[in-house]
Amino acid sequence: MHNLDDATLRAAADRLIRAHRQASIDNEWTFFVDEIYARDCVYTCEYAGVMKVVARGSDEIKATHYGRDMQVGWEGWTFPYMGVYTGSDNRLVTHWMNRGPGQRPDGSHYETPGISFITLNAEARIVRQFDLFDLAHQMRLCDELDAAGLLSPALQENWVQPMKARLRQQLGAD
Repeated sequence: MHNLDDATLRAAADRLIRAHRQASIDNEWTFFVDEIYARDCVYTCEYAGVMKVVARGSDEIKATHYGRDMQVGWEGWTFPYMGVYTGSDNRLVTHWMNRGPGQRPDGSHYETPGISFITLNAEARIVRQFDLFDLAHQMRLCDELDAAGLLSPALQENWVQPMKARLRQQLGAD
């Protein structure tokens, strides 16, 4: 495989960051997939061992991660990037936040951290992405947003409650 230089790796990360910033504004998460992801990309998101979503190819990515999953009440959420780290073999690590709507009374954000491990192909397109974030903290954040009247009823119904049920089942708490 052709190894990309640091400037090319950073430029690829910058394209992704700009796309996510625009998607957060427009609440349309599929417009950038074909230009940033390789057609044969594999995108995996692990949800604390209770659910694993794997999308193979840009069409599945648009249908799952950036389609179905972002259409269940994530309006008003942003996913700002805190850092990008380049490595060898066309790899990037991005540190981002799941940032909910509004702010806490102290002015801080309602947010939890996430991380992506990304591999690029020779054309600087994403060929593999593996996302991780702490689901327990995400559930706690959603409870905090709900108490503040900031959590979307659609997100509560379609994502929070099913994830909490899966976590309880995994822990044998049902």
